[in-house]
Amino acid sequence: MLRRRFHAGELGSVPVVLGLIVVWIIFQSLNASFLSPRNLSGLSVDIVGIGLISTGVVFVLLLGEIDLSVGSVSGLAAAAFAVLNVHQGMPEAPALLLAVLCGTAIGAVQGFFFAKVGVPAFVVTLAGLLGWYGLMLYILGSSGTINLDDKGLVAMLTGFYFTNVAAAYSLAAVGTAGYFLASYQDVRRRRAAGVPARPLSEIAVRTGVLAVISLAAAWVLNQFQGLPLALLIFLAFLVGLDQVLRRTRYGRMIFALGGSVEAARRTGLNVALVRISVFMVSGTMAAIGGMFLASRVTSATGTSGGGNLLMDAIAAAVIGGTSMFGGRGRTWSALLGVLVIQSIASGVALMGIQPAVQFMITGGVLLVAVVIDSLSRRAQRSHGRV
Repeated sequence: MLRRRFHAGELGSVPVVLGLIVVWIIFQSLNASFLSPRNLSGLSVDIVGIGLISTGVVFVLLLGEIDLSVGSVSGLAAAAFAVLNVHQGMPEAPALLLAVLCGTAIGAVQGFFFAKVGVPAFVVTLAGLLGWYGLMLYILGSSGTINLDDKGLVAMLTGFYFTNVAAAYSLAAVGTAGYFLASYQDVRRRRAAGVPARPLSEIAVRTGVLAVISLAAAWVLNQFQGLPLALLIFLAFLVGLDQVLRRTRYGRMIFALGGSVEAARRTGLNVALVRISVFMVSGTMAAIGGMFLASRVTSATGTSGGGNLLMDAIAAAVIGGTSMFGGRGRTWSALLGVLVIQSIASGVALMGIQPAVQFMITGGVLLVAVVIDSLSRRAQRSHGRV
């Protein structure tokens, strides 16, 4: 079956799941603390900030485009919140909302220059990478750092845990049941429309595997501090945006535009509007992710949004299975990809290895993911599916 799916270019998330398992086995064999409840709980929170940013990147990649500004936008949103809340005395809730809307507005501006003016997305967002980072440094001032209230709303985003064991197990049960019901409804719709559908036996097996993984994850989290609020919010975003992409007309327009711009235009699709809206989604998710990253360190600094954040966000989407050629991918790609990247980072840190090794390993994994994507696209083309 795997051979048939490989030749047809339909491997989906299989390679990244196998890769994640290999990474975990290697690091666990080298350090017994890697799969400890404490480390896995920390990992479940560490993936959230980058994962949210990567989720927005998935939308842009579905168009076959790129957004290089997401790191700077995340840092600017954190800085804007810090200035409004700490320096201007604005309550956290409206300051948080304005910071997120800042990312939305930035996405709209960049999308306008790309969709209406015709400037390549690479150039527009590269300019944004530099410009928004400079603006972040400017509003932070000479100190370069603004500390946040470690007991406030933003700090709670990554600092709050549901300690009742029922919370994690309930989430696992609801998630598994939701997956089964959604899959079953999809089969019924497909059969009613006379199109091929997955057999119920396959859905039952997938549901069983998901149940085992979910309950195991819940058990591990309950061994330390319980279910992190950050992880719950991340999963909620993934489910919600996945529904937008797969169940709404807007989502179908994104996939259509990523498949063929000219074909989408001839069907009457408003290409410019969809492009602008996708960059708005990317900017919004970058700002939200930036707030979680700021929550993790309870501060906004001149290094926010810098370092390897941009590369990690883009790499997570690609490693997770989103095609760089456009037209193929899901929000869950961000979860799988960021799990691989942060697992490597966590394993390297536990072993005390130089960070340079992390970059080399991540780079190799990214190359493998792109090669698989290219081979998959070639296989689909040979079968007349591209």
